Amino acid sequence: MKEFTFRTVIIIGAFALGFYLLYPTFADLQNTKKISQELVKISDLIKQKNPAISENDLQKKLTAARDSLMKTDPSIISNREKRIKLGLDLQGGMYLVMEINSAKLIEKLAKQPDDLFYKLLKEAQEETKTSEENIVSALAKKIRANGKRMSVYFDFGDITASDSEIESKLVQQETDAVTRAVEIISKRVNQYGVSEPNIQKQGSRRIVLELPGISNMEEARNLVQKGAVLEFKLFVKPQLAFNMMNKIDKLLAGTDSVLVGQDTLKSKEEKFARQHPFYNLARYSQNQNYADTWVKAENKTKLQDYFSRPEIKKIIDEAGAAFVFDAKPETNKEGSFYALYVLNSTSELTGEVITNAISRVDPSDNKPVVNMEMNDEGANEWARITGQNVGERCSIVLDGVVYSAPVIQEKIPGGQSRITATSTEEAKLLEIVLKAGALPAPVETIEERTVGPSLGQDSVDQGANSALLGFILVSIFMIVYYKNGGIVAFSGLFFTILISLGVLAAFHGVLTLPGIAGVVLSMGMAVDSNVLIYERIREELETGKTLRAAIDSGFSMSFSAIFDSNVTTMITGVILYQFGTGPIQGFALTLMIGIIASLFSALVFSRLIFDYFVSKGQMIKLG
Repeated sequence: MKEFTFRTVIIIGAFALGFYLLYPTFADLQNTKKISQELVKISDLIKQKNPAISENDLQKKLTAARDSLMKTDPSIISNREKRIKLGLDLQGGMYLVMEINSAKLIEKLAKQPDDLFYKLLKEAQEETKTSEENIVSALAKKIRANGKRMSVYFDFGDITASDSEIESKLVQQETDAVTRAVEIISKRVNQYGVSEPNIQKQGSRRIVLELPGISNMEEARNLVQKGAVLEFKLFVKPQLAFNMMNKIDKLLAGTDSVLVGQDTLKSKEEKFARQHPFYNLARYSQNQNYADTWVKAENKTKLQDYFSRPEIKKIIDEAGAAFVFDAKPETNKEGSFYALYVLNSTSELTGEVITNAISRVDPSDNKPVVNMEMNDEGANEWARITGQNVGERCSIVLDGVVYSAPVIQEKIPGGQSRITATSTEEAKLLEIVLKAGALPAPVETIEERTVGPSLGQDSVDQGANSALLGFILVSIFMIVYYKNGGIVAFSGLFFTILISLGVLAAFHGVLTLPGIAGVVLSMGMAVDSNVLIYERIREELETGKTLRAAIDSGFSMSFSAIFDSNVTTMITGVILYQFGTGPIQGFALTLMIGIIASLFSALVFSRLIFDYFVSKGQMIKLG
């Protein structure tokens, strides 16, 4: 038995991991069913109390009720985040392909463009519509063909730069524009409340958006195409901020019962939560010089709900303040926490005054910095703001979240500022954010389509039924034709599907209708491997070999055929995933995962079962 120990541990571990990874998906299905049943009851109750309620108002109340039900148990949200994600074709929603208008970007970057420049730019734009050539390269060729250098129209701070260097910088500007657009759109979509959006770059200029659950095309288009709002806001004085937060905490303690009944208060934490609802969610920062607090990621939405209450909003407005979260959470052993800042409600400056921002490493101290430049109007105002607030923090807010809060060290005249970052990644992100105040190029919709939820549910049912039917039919055939060997193949088939779906959940993959087809095809590949092995074993038995010798020969002699066929299919999958889009990638992803799982199943799992039975002297029938 010792020779089986290592393989047994590996297989048991794989089974346990597969079940562990798929448990959130199963739990989410149960939670969704329970919440749906509760919503039906709530809907009936609302209609009884208000028979004249409009469908739109009813849906708003049901949405609020659903959100409230999901917040009652943190595990519901946790399971939803860890489950296998469904593509648009399975759950309904919107699919958009946006494209950066590179011609407008180049036009904006040009200095003193003349009629010839506009003529050449238009020609280059028309040519690239029907070719794979980049508009920057096409324009550069036309400028040179007219006997001019690129430096006549573009200046990146180096008058001696060659045409190729300028061309390279223009391409980089185009890439940065797409990155900034992705950053802005992602934040907007997340703030809008879209569940499980998928936003990614496609090629050099395109952005693909998959927005599950959205059916209003115009609303979605406006959401992603509107101009970004970049603001510079000062912080509210700490004492004023604490006074405001104390008022909010006192008001909530009088209106909210965190726990029911004083007798149920069994710990200091529970007493504190009842007596101080606000500070229970927003904990003081260790740095008492500031009024910053820290909020657990799972409590962020609840706190935002508090801020939206009319009585709380009145306190905030009277203080001339605004609660704003940091853009990204910080994670430690206790979980993920968002910094919550108290800022002035009015902005000192907006992103319209920023002309440029460049991240780099300062050679004098090797620290990452961002150099920011403003126009004349912004420079004058910035000098006044920084001169009056030396030693104070100034937040950089994009679309309602804080990306940085540097301390003003001195008065900054001339509109050229330097912000020190903690890492090169932070510096690059800050550069993107500062440039995003006024998007450098328009984003245009070039493809859009809507998948209705009912069609999505039909696709889920049909896809699941087809996969289940395929599994049952193949299993029956293998058991009937190969007897005991068929039962081993059935077990291996189950193992393949379990591992495939588990890996898909672990890496947050999206299951699409073509993805289900990939799973079904993987089942066929797994069975094909077993058929090759079993037929080879039968041939060896017919030559008079013992069962153990026939099994050894069967697995070793069929390995090359199994390996070669799976590797060639894997290469095809890689190519489809690399160059395909949307549904094609979904098919390729599940196919590649399934191939690896089926190989492991056929060569390790099935072999272990055969070796175990042979070691026990039991006969295995293969038909």
